[in-house]
Amino acid sequence: MVACRLRAVSDPIPIIGGTGALGYGLALRWVRAGERIVIGSRRPERAEEAAGRVTAAVDGAEVEGAGNEEAATRGPIVFLTVPFRAQSETLNNLREALEPGQILVDCTVPMAAAVSGKATRTLGVWQGSAAQQAQEMVPEGVIVVSTLHTISASTLAGDGELAEDILVCADRKADKARVARLIERIDGLRAVNAGPLEMARIVETLTPMLIAINTRYKAHTGLRVTGLPDTDHWA
Repeated sequence: MVACRLRAVSDPIPIIGGTGALGYGLALRWVRAGERIVIGSRRPERAEEAAGRVTAAVDGAEVEGAGNEEAATRGPIVFLTVPFRAQSETLNNLREALEPGQILVDCTVPMAAAVSGKATRTLGVWQGSAAQQAQEMVPEGVIVVSTLHTISASTLAGDGELAEDILVCADRKADKARVARLIERIDGLRAVNAGPLEMARIVETLTPMLIAINTRYKAHTGLRVTGLPDTDHWA
């Protein structure tokens, strides 16, 4: 069992779709960093079961399970980690739960696997990207930030060290910075400012590329951006 680090008092991090591979991996890494987590699921009992697995894996973990709508009300920054096929339905169900001023972090990738195609291909989204589609669907005043598309869910769920850059897209640097601080609470991850939300249409397509590389090399690759200054560029 892994122990979690001591933390300052902070808001919980809701993870919608936290029973899936990416959401569960994020929950594990964040509780190890001392963060409080609320795992959301369409079925609260599944969320509670996932929370129990996290608690069993990390000594001192502060994690609970809830239905998606309840989970979305529990923190100012909400992570959406559902597959693309479930994005629209999930966001429709969250219309009454999300409030102006909240940040919705969209981790969705429009892969062809959502319609029984290959995971190494992307689907066209009329708005340009899954993140831009999310921005159209959330209530007015809710801010969408797009990120966490290039890290392997299985790598997150493991115990190994991380050394990757995470691209973050949104229209305001202040919103990206708040999400970046949470990402960088996970040891070995560095958040990189990748531009406005419209850049998500490029970043989302990197996921199928990495899946193809991982399949070819039987590996779990990630991204690293070279040549950046060592200073805190989120300050």
